Amino acid sequence: MRLMSSRVGLLAALLLAGCAADSQSRLPAFMRVREPEPPPPEAPPDVARLVRKNLDTLFVATSLPRDLETTSAKRTDRGDAWTACVRAQLISVTGAPLRRQTYRLTIRQDEIIDRRRAAPGDDCMSATYTAIMQTK
Repeated sequence: MRLMSSRVGLLAALLLAGCAADSQSRLPAFMRVREPEPPPPEAPPDVARLVRKNLDTLFVATSLPRDLETTSAKRTDRGDAWTACVRAQLISVTGAPLRRQTYRLTIRQDEIIDRRRAAPGDDCMSATYTAIMQTK
């Protein structure tokens, strides 16, 4: 009899444990599944290092980018990536100098995932730039 009641008790405990899967259930807090903790905030990327490392993918090799400058990284509105701006003096395909070109970079997990020409809403025109590669 005693053995039977302990087995029934064990079975009841296992069944109740299966009901605790929902964090919104009516069970006491100690029986509910805890919400996963958010990942620790990602440190801002080193934009200057990323630009120097990916120079060939950011600019066409024949454009001979000079006087590179970058802004510091800012979190995107969604919080899952970073944005930064980079600008450089470039040479056109015909060899004529272009005016300074500005691009907006999107960075995620220390990797540049998108590059596009800066638009007026990107805040690249009013940002503070730091020189990363001076060329004479």
